[in-house]
Amino acid sequence: MGLEKNCGFDLHSRCQRGPGNRITDVPGVLVGHTTKHSGDVHTGVTAILPRPSDWFHQKVTAGATVINGFGKTAGLVQVEELGTIEAPILMTNTLSVGAALDSAVRYMLEKNGDIGLTTGTVNCIVTECNDGTLNDIRGQHITDDDVRAAIETAGADFAEGAVGSGSGMLCMGFKGGIGSASRVIEIGGKTYTVGGIVMTNFGGPGSFVIGGRHVGEEILRGPRKPVEDRGSIILVTATDVPLTARQCKRVSMRATAALGRVGSSMGNGSGDVSIAFSTANVIPHYPESPIASYPVLSDNYIDIVFTAAIEALEESIISALWHAETTVGRGGRTARGFREAWETYCRSMV
Repeated sequence: MGLEKNCGFDLHSRCQRGPGNRITDVPGVLVGHTTKHSGDVHTGVTAILPRPSDWFHQKVTAGATVINGFGKTAGLVQVEELGTIEAPILMTNTLSVGAALDSAVRYMLEKNGDIGLTTGTVNCIVTECNDGTLNDIRGQHITDDDVRAAIETAGADFAEGAVGSGSGMLCMGFKGGIGSASRVIEIGGKTYTVGGIVMTNFGGPGSFVIGGRHVGEEILRGPRKPVEDRGSIILVTATDVPLTARQCKRVSMRATAALGRVGSSMGNGSGDVSIAFSTANVIPHYPESPIASYPVLSDNYIDIVFTAAIEALEESIISALWHAETTVGRGGRTARGFREAWETYCRSMV
C-alpha cells in the first residue's frame, strides 16, 4: 500500500512502511467510519480505538499538542493533566461535537456500570474540522447511531479519502478527507510500529507539497505567492513503543514538521490539533498497588520515534488527498479530487 506505488512521488522515507501502511498496524488499534453522502449532507464520524475494548479500565498513556487553537475539540484538558486516554477518539464536524460527545458518554456509561456511581466520570475525546462548504453543517446530521456504528464497526482494515469524518472536508484547494500511514522501526533489537491518521481540512490553494515538489502550484499553473492558510487538521499518532505521557506529548509536537513538509504554515485561521498515544503499557483504573512500574523508552533513543511519526503523518496527509474523490456538495459546490487533478495535469504535459 505504499503511496509511491500509486502516485509516483518519492517521499524520501528513512523508515520502512508497515505491512498495511495504516495506523492499525500498531497492534490493538482499530478504526471505524460512519459516512453520510446524500444530497447536501456530506459528513460523518471516524472512531479511533486505542485498544480493542475496555478503554476505561485499561487506559493508555497519551499526550496532546494544540498547534493552533482555532478549534472546538473536547477532552484534551484531562489528557494534558493525567496523560491517559480512556475512551475512543472521535473525529467529526465542528457543529456535531456536542452530539458526538453525548453519544460517546452514553456509550461508555452502558459499557461501564461503575462510571459516575462507584468511581469518577469518563473523559471522552471528540475532535473536529469544519466541513460547512460541502456539508449542510447547520443541519447537525450526526446522530447517536452514527457514533455507535463508527465505534462498533472499527477494524484493522478501513477506507481512506472522502469517508467518515472526512466526507465533507477540503484541503489545499482539493478534496480533503481521512488518510493513514505507518512506519516500522527497530530499537534495542526489537521491532516497533508508529502509525498516523489524519482528518485534513487545511491549507490554501496551491500550497500542496509532496516530497519537496510544489505539486499544487504545478496543477494551478500559478506563481508562487503567499496564500491564506485556513481550515483545520486533526493528527493522531499511535505506537507500541513504551512511552510516558511526557514522551507522547513530545511525539505529538512533531506533527508540526509533517505539516511543514506538505506546505502548511499552520496559519491564524487554522485549528491544528495533534494527539499521540502509546499502547505498550496498560494503566489500570483500579491499581493493585500504590506504586506502579512500567518499562519506558530512554529519551536517548526517542529520535527514531520522532522520525517515524513525522513520516507517517506526512504520508497520511498525502494519502488523504490521494484517495479523496471529487465530491459535489451542498448547493452544487464541487471539490476536485487531487488524484484526478494530478492525472489531468500529467496528461497535459505529455
